[in-house]
Amino acid sequence: MTDAASTTVWRKRTTSRELAMWAGWLVLVAFFVFCWQVMTQTTIWAFVTDAPQQAADIGSRMVPPRWEYIPHLIKPMWDTLNIATLGTLLAIVMAVPVAFLAARNTSPSVRFVRPLALLIIVSSRSINSLIWALLLVAIIGPGVLAGIVAIALRSIGFVAKLLYEAIEEIDASQVEAVTATGASRSQVVDYAVVPQILPAFAGITVFRWDINIRESTVLGLVGAGGLGLRLQESMNTLAWPQVTVIFLLILVTVLLSEWVSARVRHAII
Repeated sequence: MTDAASTTVWRKRTTSRELAMWAGWLVLVAFFVFCWQVMTQTTIWAFVTDAPQQAADIGSRMVPPRWEYIPHLIKPMWDTLNIATLGTLLAIVMAVPVAFLAARNTSPSVRFVRPLALLIIVSSRSINSLIWALLLVAIIGPGVLAGIVAIALRSIGFVAKLLYEAIEEIDASQVEAVTATGASRSQVVDYAVVPQILPAFAGITVFRWDINIRESTVLGLVGAGGLGLRLQESMNTLAWPQVTVIFLLILVTVLLSEWVSARVRHAII
C-alpha cells in the first residue's frame, strides 16, 4: 500500500514559474496604466462625457442628405479614380525592377544590391500616403499630381514586397531547364520567371488598386485633390447634409472597387 504522504502531486508550473508569470502580469498592468496616463494627461474629460450628445446633434444635422449636391461631386470623383489608377500604374513601373533586385534568385548582387532594394521597400511601406501627400503638396503644390505621386510612393513597397516574395517562390526546375539551353540572363527571366509570376502580379496589382481607391478618397484633406477636398470644404462650412452625400458616395465607390477587384482576382486566379 502506497503512503499518501509520499504521493507526487502534478503541477502545471513550478512555484518559481508561477511567481514569474504573476510578476510579468504585474509589470504589464503597470505599463498599461503608465501608457494610459501619458495618453490621457491632456484629455479634457468634459468633452468626452459630452461626446454622445455632440454626435447625436451632428447626426441629426446630416439627415436628410443633400442629394442635389451630387453633380458637384462628379469631377472630384473622377479625380479620385484617376489618383488611384494612375498612382497604381506609376507604382508598378517603379516596383517591378525593385522586386527583381530584391529577390534572391534574380538580384545581381545579394550582398549589395538586394539590401538597397529592401531599403526602398521598407521606406515606402513605413510612410503613410497622407504623410507623402503632405510632403508633396509642400514641394509641387496642391492638386491631383501630388495625390498621384503620393499613392505611387506608398504603393511601391507593397507591390515590390509581395512580388519579390512570389519571385523567390517560383519553380527552380523551370529556370534550370531554360538556363540549360544556353539562354542569357534576360531570356531566363522572360521565359522562366515572368510566366510563373504573372498570376500573382495581376492579383497584387488589382488588390493594390482596390486599396488605393480607399486611400485616395481622403488625400484631399491635405490638398491632394479628389473627394477629400470637397469633404474638407463641407466640414469646414458645417454643411453636414453634403458630408452625408460624400460619405455615401465614398461607400458606393469602395464597394464597387471591391466588387471589381474580387471579380478580376477570381478570373485570374
